[in-house]
Amino acid sequence: MVAAYNMPIQTHNTNAYDTALAQFDRAVRYLPIPDGVAEFLRYPRREFTVNFPVKRDDGNLEMFTGYRVHHSTILGPSKGGIRYSLAVDMNEIRALAMWMSWKCALAGLPFGGAKGGVVVDPRTLSPHELEALTRRFAAELIPVISPHADIPAPDMGTNAQTMAWMMDTYSMTVGYSVPAIVTGKPVNIGGSLGRNEATGHGVITAMTEALKRKNSSDAGSVRVVIQGFGNVGSNAAARAAELGFTVVGASDVFGGIYNPNGLDIRALQAYVADSGDLRGYAEGELVTNEELLTLPCDVLIPAAMEGQLTRENANKVKASLIVEGANGPTTPEADDILNDRGVTIVPDILANAGGVIVSYFEWVQDLQAFFWDEDEIFRQLNRAMIRTYEATERTAEEYDVNLRTAAQIFAIKRVADALMTRGFYP
Repeated sequence: MVAAYNMPIQTHNTNAYDTALAQFDRAVRYLPIPDGVAEFLRYPRREFTVNFPVKRDDGNLEMFTGYRVHHSTILGPSKGGIRYSLAVDMNEIRALAMWMSWKCALAGLPFGGAKGGVVVDPRTLSPHELEALTRRFAAELIPVISPHADIPAPDMGTNAQTMAWMMDTYSMTVGYSVPAIVTGKPVNIGGSLGRNEATGHGVITAMTEALKRKNSSDAGSVRVVIQGFGNVGSNAAARAAELGFTVVGASDVFGGIYNPNGLDIRALQAYVADSGDLRGYAEGELVTNEELLTLPCDVLIPAAMEGQLTRENANKVKASLIVEGANGPTTPEADDILNDRGVTIVPDILANAGGVIVSYFEWVQDLQAFFWDEDEIFRQLNRAMIRTYEATERTAEEYDVNLRTAAQIFAIKRVADALMTRGFYP
C-alpha cells in the first residue's frame, strides 16, 4: 500500500512566478548591487522539460509531461522538491525554484534552489502505475541530477516511497547505491529521522518565535487555524497541540472542520489515516476552505498551496499572525492589505524552511555514512530556525521593512555577494 499523498486545495488565478518576481523586485531595491547582477538573479539557470510514456495497467500507453528547473547553483548544488499535481506548469516550477534559492540562502545552507514536477493526479494511478511513472521521470532527469549538482525531495503529491523509487532508479543506472541523490526517503535506505515532521515542526517554531515578540506567552489562549492537512499541516497541528496551543480549525482538499473549543488533533489524524480525508469527521462544524481562511483565530497557517490569500479575501482574515506553511500562499496585493492592517506575516522562505534544513542534514549524513539520533536532529533544527528568524527580524529592523521583504533582502544579498565574489564565467 502506497502512503497517502498530500494534494492541493483549490488555487486562485494567480501566476506564481509573477508573485515571486514582484517579491524579488520589492526586496532588491534596498540592496546596493549592480543592475546586471539583479537581472541575472531574476532568471533560472536552466529549465528542463520532458515528455515521456507510461504503460497503464490495461496495457495502454499514456504520455506525461514533467519539469525540473534550477534557479541557482551559486551557493552549491540546487535543492528542491518534486510535486505531482494537475496544477503543475512551468511558471509554478520557476517560482518555486526561485523561492527555494532564497529559502536555502536565508537558512545559511550551501544549496541553490530547484523544483520539479509532473502534470498528473497521482490518485488516478495504481501503485504499479505510480512506480512506473516515477521511475521513468527519474530516468529522464538523470542528465541534470546528482548528489553534487541537484538533489530532489518530496513535495505535494509525492512522499518517501516516491523518493525511494527515484533513488533506486538512479542507483541502478550508475551501478551502485547513491543514497544522497534524494532526501526525504525512508530511514531504512538512508533517510533521516525527523524528516517527515521537519517542515511542520519548523512552522510551529517560527510561530512560537513570532508570538514571543507579540508577548503571547500563554499557549492555551492562542487559537490556531491550519489550511491543509497533508504532511506540513498535519505535523504542524500535532506540534502545536503538543505545545499546548488550541487548534480550532483544519482543512484538506475537500473542506474544513471548525471547533471553537479546539480539535483533538490525535483523533483527527487517526480519522484521516483511516478514511483518507476530513470528510465525515463529526467533532466540529463543516466549513469551506474559503471560510476557513477567515475564521476567528489568532494565528492562521496556510499550509496548502500558493495563491490562497488574495485581494478578495485579505480584508476578511481575522488572524493577527499568519505563518506561511505553504510556498507563496499570499499574493503581493494581499500582502499590502494585510500589512496595512497590522497583520504580522512570517513568510514562507522562513516559516517552512524546516524541511530543507533537515533535508540538508539528511544529505550530509548520507555523504558521511554517519547518522544522528532524533534528539540531535530536532535540536539542530530548532537552533537553525531560531537563528534564521532572528536574522530576519534584525534585517527588518535595519531596513524598516516587513518580515517578507527582510527575509528576501537577507537571502538575495547572500546570493549576490557570493556571485560577485565568484565572478562571471568565462
